[in-house]
Amino acid sequence: MSEPQFFETITKSFTDVKVDEKGVNTADFCEASENLVKIFGLFGNPAFSVVQNDLTGNIAKVRAYLLHNPTDGDTLESLLKTDKDKKATTGLLWLLRGLKFTSLGLRENVNNPKEELSASFTKGYEGSLKKYHGFAVKPIFYLAMKACPYRATFYPKLGQPQDVVMEKLEAWLAALEELVKKEEGVFKSGGYGEV
Repeated sequence: MSEPQFFETITKSFTDVKVDEKGVNTADFCEASENLVKIFGLFGNPAFSVVQNDLTGNIAKVRAYLLHNPTDGDTLESLLKTDKDKKATTGLLWLLRGLKFTSLGLRENVNNPKEELSASFTKGYEGSLKKYHGFAVKPIFYLAMKACPYRATFYPKLGQPQDVVMEKLEAWLAALEELVKKEEGVFKSGGYGEV
């Protein structure tokens, strides 16, 4: 019996996140983001724990707000409007930055089949998180980028057959990119910060 594909093991994909006229469902978004963190587990290198911890910590801030404000926090948009102390807003901002980094790195790699993950994720980092990191944090992230697995090691860990897995990865990645882009616009128009 073969190992299940990564996308069969996650409880919620970005393709399943509910979006309606009120906005992006917070609980769905958090669950899909928690599942994204598991991808870095497949990298098999402790250097990526910095990325995983950053994402997980920010998801926790958004989840805590939702727990205490189930109505006001039911969508990301309503959370932004009602979050008085801005702790959840800041957590969401950094979570979106981390998701943007991940989506840029993966997109670069999927679109360039000859490029190694370390090169793709370095470009993703430079196009997202780098400008918000101080001189103490940048080297930690660059070290993590160097710790990326080889393509030949990583993609088979997502499962087999590869054509089916790549189709699911493409749908998941496109949905992630769409959500990040949407929230980028919400943050910009509401003056909540730059994603």
